[in-house]
Amino acid sequence: MLILASTSRYRKALLERLGQPFTAMAPACDEEALKDPAWSPRETAERLARAKAASLATSHPQDIIIGSDQVCALGHEILHKPGTPERAVDHLLRLQGRTHELITALVVTGPQGIQTHTDITRLTMRPLDRAALTRYVAADQPVDCAGAYKLELRGISLFSSIASDDQSAIVGLPLVALTRMLVTWGMEIP
Repeated sequence: MLILASTSRYRKALLERLGQPFTAMAPACDEEALKDPAWSPRETAERLARAKAASLATSHPQDIIIGSDQVCALGHEILHKPGTPERAVDHLLRLQGRTHELITALVVTGPQGIQTHTDITRLTMRPLDRAALTRYVAADQPVDCAGAYKLELRGISLFSSIASDDQSAIVGLPLVALTRMLVTWGMEIP
């Protein structure tokens, strides 16, 4: 069985694109308790993805478990999910006119072992004022998204450039790497 260690609607929708049956389960770990401010943004994403997959591996040792985590990094600082429209606008004001990274870590565990991958997307936001960003937040409501934007919706209009090896990683689950991993373990996709 294939298990997605996530309750994220975005990750579920992405995994559905591969056409494989799977079960989505909440990871059995407290992400907030695991976070260490001494970790770099990349290390944070990788450790949390590993913890999510590992938290279900012991109770499902014969299954393939997918753990993923994403952080928005402005230099060495992590911008967490804003949670409110006001904080979303504040996040976007900090990002406007600058380049930042979306770091998406992927860990797949199963009877065959463990595979890991980290995708780093570099995004440069256009210079925008508070009024434009407030209009954007009202339209897309990106309060539950790393970076406070949804590139799959109107958020694409905020950017002057995006450099990514896997566009699905931007939404939260790098499908190119995941497909490669699952195929090496014998899954037939498509």
